Amino acid sequence: MHTIAALYHFTRFPDPAALRDPLLELCEREGIRGTLLLAREGINGTIAGPRAGIDAVLAHIRSLPGCADLEWKESTSDHPPFARMKVRLKREIVTMGQPDVDPRVRVGHYVEPREWNDLIRSDDVVVIDTRNDYEVAIGSFEGAIDPGTESFRDFPAWWEANRERFHNKRVAMFCTGGIRCEKSTNYLLGQGVEDVYHLKGGILRYLEEVPEAESTWQGDCFVFDNRVSVGHGLREGPHLLCHGCRRPILPEDRARPEYEEGVACHLCAHETSPEDKARFRERQRQIRLARERGESHLRA
Repeated sequence: MHTIAALYHFTRFPDPAALRDPLLELCEREGIRGTLLLAREGINGTIAGPRAGIDAVLAHIRSLPGCADLEWKESTSDHPPFARMKVRLKREIVTMGQPDVDPRVRVGHYVEPREWNDLIRSDDVVVIDTRNDYEVAIGSFEGAIDPGTESFRDFPAWWEANRERFHNKRVAMFCTGGIRCEKSTNYLLGQGVEDVYHLKGGILRYLEEVPEAESTWQGDCFVFDNRVSVGHGLREGPHLLCHGCRRPILPEDRARPEYEEGVACHLCAHETSPEDKARFRERQRQIRLARERGESHLRA
């Protein structure tokens, strides 16, 4: 059984590059795989591995400057959710492209999962999904607005174009684990919105804590690992990943004429060039050869 820990923490790292190698070496020594992002504004990522290894890495992260009160969400998987370990240096741990946004200064009101349903059912509340369009496509909260953004960087422009729709409304926002809402609620407060709320712990905590019979969640939640999606109780969902576009698809989508394993699906077949598809086919061939040799191909 593999323990999965999803985490983020906003703090100030004067020299994130100095933190990278010791963190990567510890993860590799403990048999941990996944991705961690380091930036001057903090740390973000998801890791998986044996229980003892996860505990060791979390203890190390909590020892970093300003990270003593780190929180994380755990789940499990029967198979390894990641192929390798990556620790990357970034300008932002979640990219919004707004230099004045700083969640350490202030964020919206946190709403516990068991209080979320009552809030979003209020007549004066508008509910906004801050995730990307392909994530929203497989599941969201009942009545939530989908901004249709391709990346989180697009959210500020969407808000500017639509803000008048939400005049005199309280705004409740949510995302997968909570990190995007840390920035989006700070952004809205800076735009003069007075009553801003966000789901504490994100969709993952809601699916873990709220019984399915009481839930207002519809569908599945996309996750950025080999499970692809999870549902209530954080049970692994039915989705697969198209390795051409990294979007979630259902098993029956493999029967569509546009589908070619590792190359394209019905969502992306029209988006990539013949040269792209040729490159993807070669990658798929290398994966097949590696499997025949009994080796693991590091695609993830």
